[in-house]
Amino acid sequence: MSTLRFFAIKETLNRKPVEILEGKRRSELFGENVFNKETMRQSLTKDAYESVNSAIEKGTKIDRNIANQIAQSMKDWALSKGVTHYSHWFQPLTGTTAEKHDAFFETIDDGGAIEKLGGSQLVQQEPDASSFPNGGIRNTFEARGYSAWDPTSPAFIFGTTMYVPTVFVSYTGEALDNKTPLLRALNAIDNASVAVCKYFDKNVKKVNASLGWEQEYFLIDSALVSSRPDILLTGRTLLGHSSAKGQQLDDHYFGTIPTRATAYMRDLEIECMLLGIPVKTRHNEVAPNQFELAPIYEEANLAVDHNSLLMDVMNKVAERHNFKVLFHEKPFKGVNGSGKHNNWSLSTNTGINLLSPGKTPMSNLQFLTFFINTIKAVHDNEELVRATIASASNDHRLGANEAPPAIISVFIGEQLTSVLKELENVTNGKLSPKEKTDLKLNVVGKIPEILLDNTDRNRTSPFAFTGNKFEFRAVGSMANCANPMTLINSIVAKQLMDFKVEVDALISKKELKKDEAIFNVLREYIKKSSNILFEGNGYGEAWEIEAAKRGLSNNKTTPEALKAKISDKTIAMYKSVGVMNRVEVQSRYDIEMEDYILRVQIEGRVLGDLARNHVVPTAIKYQNTLISNVQGLKAIYEDDFKRVAHAQLELIEDISERVDIINTTVTKMINKRKDANTIDDLERKATVYCKEVKPMLDEIRYHCDKLELLVDDELWPLTKYRELLFTT
Repeated sequence: MSTLRFFAIKETLNRKPVEILEGKRRSELFGENVFNKETMRQSLTKDAYESVNSAIEKGTKIDRNIANQIAQSMKDWALSKGVTHYSHWFQPLTGTTAEKHDAFFETIDDGGAIEKLGGSQLVQQEPDASSFPNGGIRNTFEARGYSAWDPTSPAFIFGTTMYVPTVFVSYTGEALDNKTPLLRALNAIDNASVAVCKYFDKNVKKVNASLGWEQEYFLIDSALVSSRPDILLTGRTLLGHSSAKGQQLDDHYFGTIPTRATAYMRDLEIECMLLGIPVKTRHNEVAPNQFELAPIYEEANLAVDHNSLLMDVMNKVAERHNFKVLFHEKPFKGVNGSGKHNNWSLSTNTGINLLSPGKTPMSNLQFLTFFINTIKAVHDNEELVRATIASASNDHRLGANEAPPAIISVFIGEQLTSVLKELENVTNGKLSPKEKTDLKLNVVGKIPEILLDNTDRNRTSPFAFTGNKFEFRAVGSMANCANPMTLINSIVAKQLMDFKVEVDALISKKELKKDEAIFNVLREYIKKSSNILFEGNGYGEAWEIEAAKRGLSNNKTTPEALKAKISDKTIAMYKSVGVMNRVEVQSRYDIEMEDYILRVQIEGRVLGDLARNHVVPTAIKYQNTLISNVQGLKAIYEDDFKRVAHAQLELIEDISERVDIINTTVTKMINKRKDANTIDDLERKATVYCKEVKPMLDEIRYHCDKLELLVDDELWPLTKYRELLFTT
């Protein structure tokens, strides 16, 4: 074992957990550092409070004079907690968050100074838009972009800075962030859902989309990570042979949480409580040193902000505990990667979960309406659903016998499958008077009151119904939840709009009464969407064959998948619900293609460096030791030395062959990258990186990993899997 690796592990074992604010209940800490409704009620005037509340509940604009009052109260609240700076906090198209800190400090005419935050500073600022990914929306010389306050997500304090959640848009009005399209999609699903809910309850005035995410991650000692350039620069191990013991004993999942990891989680949870992030669940995941945490469900926009904030906080808390958090979907070959299941549902202002069956035939018809329309939306947009979770990192995980496959399907369970089949076969024409009774009492009424545990779960399904919500299981652990939530809410909103048009058309012709019209449209949707429903093993080769017969796409790589994002169908859908225009859709495609290219490019450069400057010199050094040994044996045994040195000679030859293959392949990879970099067309360039450059990374890794098994452990320069995965 190398000296660096030895001292890194020794330092790990000597650390003690950090204890912060122990003795206070979680409920007492919750939201303490958030400018939430309770804080606003205590610090704002009645007019200011009602203005903010109206903006949150109804989307109304806040008057600039009122904004000045709110800013003053925010500043006073922040100063009382020792805060010195404020920042607009937004989510650019980098996949991370962004912030620029400004002090409350201002000078005055008499040479003195005051603490100040005005309404204009709260409501709007101007970061440099050209320095963030924009997909051509902004030229390099056109820097202007605006961050604008989002009052639906409360300001919060972390450290000595108050953060104000904002949208980020260009000077010309296009969205340069993940939040803006999400807010538009949430508005679209609200309007479309309310319109449909009116069929069942005239009192419904608002529908909120809710989200419950499940964040998986790895915790690795920071000293060990520092010895791995590949983890530092790419977030994953580009080489490394699997440990003799991995996850094959199934002894980590839900096992006792290691003491050091527990200390980290306790510290993290306290920070989350202060920030109003309602984390509730923590446990060991399947792979060694892999864990998960999950919150109580929240309104989707707030939940997205909380997940983005959480990932930042996880990294900062990890530094205190000398950990590195790995969010990459596949940081270690041979063990499970990490996902971020997005649990999505809709609820009304009257307290009804629209994806939960009720106790009466009418409430069950309402449930079926939203349930079947969601399935139809996924069916009609399955390629776009796949494209939304496509990335260079998630490609390693999807379909790898540990995560949902690249084929999008919907799992609803045996009981609901039988219900839909029964509804589909009620009649081929209009409902007869007798069938009206069957519909209300025998068919719709057969859905049980509670569906939470009436069927097994299918862990291979990308999009599964789990009782009173849909679980989008294919989302990657690095992803910003805004992207899948924008998609799901947009396609369901579009589908509900189409549904209402069809139902109203049947009613207006006086062919059918309202319930009959609803049922007839739903029945046709069941027939049209049946191909997307799948209850079996999504990992099996048989499903790939069956899916092809059903006409479902199987885009296994990001360059293949992303094409769906710029189809005329996609652009028309986003335009119809007012979420994105053609320019915004195209820009995101360009950014994600470029991101894919750059990530593979960086991985190739890092692996080339590791192979030639770490692995090969170490292998040759060990080979020279073997050669000296063979020469010594030859001097002793003379004519019989080949028999005596047989094993050493084989090792020398094996090392030579693998070193030659590594060097040759690295050269080929470099040349292929150079060729690819001359291509201007993004799609062609990404395809070359995917089909021609990326496979060479696998070949280089294979031979480097074989050398790891041959070379003396004391000489090997890189921390091995057994140390990375079994040291906490």
